[in-house]
Amino acid sequence: MTIAPPILRLYHTTTSPYVRKVMAVANQLGLAAQIELLASAAHPVKRDSRIATFNPIGKVPAAQTSDGQLLFDSRVICEYLDDYAQGGLFPVGAQRWQALARQALGDGLLDAALLARYERLARPKELQSDAWYQAQLGKVQAALESIEQQAPELASTPSDIGAITLGCALGYLDFRFADMDWRSHCPQAARWFADFDAQPAMIATRPHE
Repeated sequence: MTIAPPILRLYHTTTSPYVRKVMAVANQLGLAAQIELLASAAHPVKRDSRIATFNPIGKVPAAQTSDGQLLFDSRVICEYLDDYAQGGLFPVGAQRWQALARQALGDGLLDAALLARYERLARPKELQSDAWYQAQLGKVQAALESIEQQAPELASTPSDIGAITLGCALGYLDFRFADMDWRSHCPQAARWFADFDAQPAMIATRPHE
């Protein structure tokens, strides 16, 4: 019996929220079993040369399709998977721009949260800037306020790339910023996330060390 090649070979880590976004999309579309996961040691300072074979920037997620096309950045890989499956996670018309804007909001929250984490994790203590750290957390808070405002509409909108990205972003705060207590300031977002995070695609992709 001939075994079909994987639709993607994917450099990943179990802690990356951007990898989680890709795998949540793959699970939502029923494609997760067709993705070959490649181990990597992604780090903001120590470059993993294996990842660079797929992505010259050296960041995960980085993928190669069955026909050799290189794809990187979660936004590109997610759209490739949705196009492959004709899944509708990238809607058309006005709903598309709303979904993409929410994807950008979630990615922006993650960018700021990761920069804050790297400031403490990767930079020598004597070079760390508290002002920089607090500025990144300020961006996280601004994104949370926007999610709180959109939560009632999110609750009545079918799952799409925007909702998946926001779900992965809030999940990352729980994973890496557990003391933030964002739920007490964003009760509507907390209620939406409790329901959304209970979906099988989110349960299957929860981050772990």
